[in-house]
Amino acid sequence: MVFELVALLCTAFFTGAAAYITFVEQPARLACGTAVALAQWRPSYRRAAVMQAPLAVVGTLSAVVAYLQGRGLPVLVGGLFLGALVPFTLIVILPTNKQLLDLARDSESAETAALLQRWGQLYAVRTGASLVALGILVAHVFGYV
Repeated sequence: MVFELVALLCTAFFTGAAAYITFVEQPARLACGTAVALAQWRPSYRRAAVMQAPLAVVGTLSAVVAYLQGRGLPVLVGGLFLGALVPFTLIVILPTNKQLLDLARDSESAETAALLQRWGQLYAVRTGASLVALGILVAHVFGYV
């Protein structure tokens, strides 16, 4: 049960951070204009990555261990939803991140504004998937599935 709870806790923290970024931070930064949004996005991205990457990895590994200890298939499914966000981030979102991190990028351009919009849309996918993972784990821990 310990690993299942660790998976649940990591997923809850990850989801909370993702939801905050999607529903609060990203809209607020975009409301400030492209140059300010980009200037704020860069340090925010680095800090969030340091927090969320370990949560995704530890949450996924904990879910796998809990499953192997007999805690049930929903734990594995929830953990795999969370774990799928790592390759999604590396394959789908990272190219946009690299473009936004490029210090030679024109912070006032329409292309930069479009990249920031695209990043927010891609990040919303992470938020949705983490919400699914959290829902599965919560339902399992409380005996609904």
